[in-house]
Amino acid sequence: GQTTLKTPWDIQVYVVNTNFTLRWNYTGNDSNVAFSAEYRWSEDFETVETEWNELPGCQNVTGTECDFSSAVTEYYDMHHVRVRAERRKEVSPWSDIFEMIPYFIAQIGPPGIELQSTNGIIKIKVSPPEANAVRKMWIAHLRFKYNLVLWENSSNAEFRSLSIFPTHVIDDLAPDTTYCMKVQATLPLDFKEGLFSPVRCIKTTRKVNDLLCATNVSILASNMKFHLHWNNPYKQHVSYNVQYLIGYLKKLHDDYSPKWLNVHGCENITVTQCNFSSIITTTGFYYLRVQAMSESNRSCLSNEVKVNPLITNEIGPPGIKVDISDVLLHIQISPPGGSESEVMRDHYDLSYRILYWKNSSNNEEDIKMKEVKQTIATISDLTPSTLYCVKVQAFSQIYNKSSDYSKEECIQTPGDKILPLIILATFVTALIVVLLVATLLVFALYQAYNKIKYVFFPSCHPPLNIEGFAGQPFIRPYLSTTEEPTEICSIIETVLTEVNHIDFKDYKHSKQSSRDSGNYSNDDDTSGSKASEEKEIV
Repeated sequence: GQTTLKTPWDIQVYVVNTNFTLRWNYTGNDSNVAFSAEYRWSEDFETVETEWNELPGCQNVTGTECDFSSAVTEYYDMHHVRVRAERRKEVSPWSDIFEMIPYFIAQIGPPGIELQSTNGIIKIKVSPPEANAVRKMWIAHLRFKYNLVLWENSSNAEFRSLSIFPTHVIDDLAPDTTYCMKVQATLPLDFKEGLFSPVRCIKTTRKVNDLLCATNVSILASNMKFHLHWNNPYKQHVSYNVQYLIGYLKKLHDDYSPKWLNVHGCENITVTQCNFSSIITTTGFYYLRVQAMSESNRSCLSNEVKVNPLITNEIGPPGIKVDISDVLLHIQISPPGGSESEVMRDHYDLSYRILYWKNSSNNEEDIKMKEVKQTIATISDLTPSTLYCVKVQAFSQIYNKSSDYSKEECIQTPGDKILPLIILATFVTALIVVLLVATLLVFALYQAYNKIKYVFFPSCHPPLNIEGFAGQPFIRPYLSTTEEPTEICSIIETVLTEVNHIDFKDYKHSKQSSRDSGNYSNDDDTSGSKASEEKEIV
């Protein structure tokens, strides 16, 4: 059971597309040594098949590598591989087990490229890795992105790298110059970079300048309003068609040249600008070009320009309105594009930068800033009786964009209200005091008036039969004088029943009763003859 053969070590598997290569190291000096490998695999990552199988393509191999591409058909399953040395009937112990999931360790193979040089430009057509393979590791070839490395075929060449589509045109090249290039396919979502294609070189031609072609094609876009502008070097009559291509079509490996469409409203125009906002959405990107046509039906296509709406678009300045209440400055902001522009509000997630300052003779001093998300802002740290100016800028942190500042708006803050409040409080207090004093004075006068009236002008009068005693009016019934008797009497006024005769006997009886009680009894309704008689008796 003993052997002198050493165990292979440093087992590695290299995968490019669906090509599998097993490599290992062997440090023994034995001659006539061969190597064999076994493998096992399982659909479940946690459990592995216990049965080992011979690895096709890796049996009795005299070198230190072998190709076993035909043995692997499941690229997302766990595989185990091991190797041992063999010489006649003598074998070494098995090496350490190498574990792999083919898709995770696989490299992207080089893409295919085709070059064409015409009219000063180079057209490149890229075919995806495994384009003609029966079995494919990379199924979704639309996910591929391609990187191009370009340089002049000279001793002091500068390398230039750019991202390209499967069908791409390079037009900013020097004429009559040889350029070399290589292309790499990548899968950014899987963090995979492939192998570069073999280097290809081609020479450019001279470009024929056609004055009919539109030049300096550019895009001006603000608040999701898109305009295409160009120059017309042609001195004769010319008309234009503006055409667009949905950018997604360039990601396909098919020919997209017949899929260009005319922009509605920009057909057969003679001006050198066009509003193409009608075709724009926020879910993709576009390419635009201008087709110039002469009166003889000769046409020429301009260079293409790319439009990525949310990136190409610029944010315009917002509108503002300012108002003052007490010592608060209220700012109402109108979003760029107006309140109806949902794209600007929803996609850019706008914030607003407010600058405000005192508009003094020292120009713009002590500029203060406040950032808000809402379209209504309030500023409180203001000085009374001061002219303040405000301007607002809209910005988007997501797209790293900012607008120009709005037009300045100035407003005067009201004066200091402390002194008016003190004056008002003093006036109210004085008014209350005056009212209290006036009330007390009126009350005192009223009481004095009642006393005087009660004394000098009593409201109750003595009966007529008393007022006329001794032929003298009874003027001051409540004041005693020296001429009048000091005897205090109480007058009881009684109603006398009308009678036909009063005799002296009745009078004496009544007089006696009055002396006993201290009161007099009178009859207001007696006739005049009876009253005269009573006076004589008294």
